[in-house]
Amino acid sequence: MNEAIIAQAEKILANRVRFEQGCLECCVLALIDADGYPTAATISPSKIDGIKRITFCTGTGSNWVKRIEKCNHASVCFNSEDEQYNITLVGTIEILTDIAAKKEMWFDGMGYYFSGPEDPGFCVLQFTTQRYSLMLNEHDANGQARGTL
Repeated sequence: MNEAIIAQAEKILANRVRFEQGCLECCVLALIDADGYPTAATISPSKIDGIKRITFCTGTGSNWVKRIEKCNHASVCFNSEDEQYNITLVGTIEILTDIAAKKEMWFDGMGYYFSGPEDPGFCVLQFTTQRYSLMLNEHDANGQARGTL
């Protein structure tokens, strides 16, 4: 049963990101701050690989990067009241600064913030899921799954 729910969640997420168009919908990324407290803020994903991996773009001086350097535990949440789903993923996140990763994630809209993928101030954050909690269509009790990857 979890496979069907995971497949539906992955279909929902695939429709949330249109990377090539630079049209990105927000999700919530939660990290641990310098004082050990969880902090959550919205961020636009740049690429989604099912529920397994989500990639974001940001600056090397951002609070995101500072928090990840201290603790790489993270959670990502996608939800929609209208479509009645909540997809919560828990795992780890890493900072990628290699040029190959930066070139792969680069799109024209990033030029507003950075000079190009070679810009040393530009980096990629890659989240990898370790466990999930999926609730799809609140009227369907079979639309819930929890598990590990």
